[in-house]
Amino acid sequence: MDSKAEVTKSQIETPSKKVKNKKNKTKSDSGPSQHATVQAKVQVVPEHPNKTAPIVGYFPSGFDPVKTSVSTGFQVYRNRTMNKRLELVVSPAGSSVEFVGTSYSGEAAAGYRAMYALGVFDKETQTLKVVPIAANKIFRLEPKVKGLEAADKEPANSTIEELTPAEKSRQTTAMFGTKRDIEKVKKRMALQQDQEPDPPKNADVKMKDVVNKKALASIDANVFRNIPPYDTTADTPQKAYVLDKIILRGDWDYLEDIYHMLHVEEADFSAYPFFVHSRIQRLRNIQDESEKKQLSCIFSYINHLIKFKDQHSMDSSSAKNHKIPSILRHRFTTLFAVTESKRLPPEKIDLLNSYVLVLTLFSDDFQTDYTDIAKDLRMIAASVRQRYEHLGCKIVRHKNMFFATLPVPLKFPSLSTRKRKR
Repeated sequence: MDSKAEVTKSQIETPSKKVKNKKNKTKSDSGPSQHATVQAKVQVVPEHPNKTAPIVGYFPSGFDPVKTSVSTGFQVYRNRTMNKRLELVVSPAGSSVEFVGTSYSGEAAAGYRAMYALGVFDKETQTLKVVPIAANKIFRLEPKVKGLEAADKEPANSTIEELTPAEKSRQTTAMFGTKRDIEKVKKRMALQQDQEPDPPKNADVKMKDVVNKKALASIDANVFRNIPPYDTTADTPQKAYVLDKIILRGDWDYLEDIYHMLHVEEADFSAYPFFVHSRIQRLRNIQDESEKKQLSCIFSYINHLIKFKDQHSMDSSSAKNHKIPSILRHRFTTLFAVTESKRLPPEKIDLLNSYVLVLTLFSDDFQTDYTDIAKDLRMIAASVRQRYEHLGCKIVRHKNMFFATLPVPLKFPSLSTRKRKR
């Protein structure tokens, strides 16, 4: 719909600097007006099902297609069955690297409720066109090597499903509604569940027929043991647990807080866990900047995991004001299955503890004193030791201190089931 409106140049162009003294202000008022009004037509362009709206993306790697001397092409892909899923691929000519951004994974999967639009002002026709952004997403264009699958694929259940308007309304009420509104939504959902038809009685029988021995053998061992991704064929401790699958490639850009604080004199690290705080000086002494940055990011990830656990425990006062990047919070919520009561199930607490303990091995060169991390996880030393052994670690004693080491190849203790006493 087109509508006429008066738009001043100050609304479109960058406003001039404010005049500091009154004399200059008086002179400018006596002269011709600097903010002359323009008769402009505002045109709002709606989305068209057969046309793709403008796509906005950015390069966190620092690549600038405008400044580069080579030509840069781009392609947009749309999912045939789920047409709201888009993928933008930017390919510099002659390069083996291309930049890929999606509307359904990584940073775009984090929930936010802002609306984006693109405004274009045509001075000749005096028309301001306002166009919606495709999928209402800002694409984060990550560098990928052509022909290789991304090594940082997230779990299949980590992608946000398309929500119906009713589900979006319930989600908004749960986040911002009053207690009374939330209770109404819960009662309505309970009534809907009661009205749903019961599953067929023979459904369990049919499922048993479908599941065979081959399918059972393919169950992911990571889920079975409730530990982070690992590789039993690895010949070095660094490869035994796959760091690229623990901290995904898109996560590292959000873990640089400790690294930047190292360059600030008299920086305060008291808000960080004991394990991180006690190793800051060792971190400062590292000469290799790439190694220092990687270790700083691992410390930051440990910090976010511990704070996430504290925020979903009975006593969340210690981590109440801690801010976790939205992309990490979404992944933690999916990975550790936060319930409606905002509590972590016991088995997911064990999984979170295992993620933390594996990262402590990386940070201490696979020989770690677990005294500090036991305090941070609010566990007794014996329980932490048992968890390390469950991860395939060996406990050694040196100078009246106990350390967790990681021998290779990985050997896990047998999972024995308790027998009932007769």
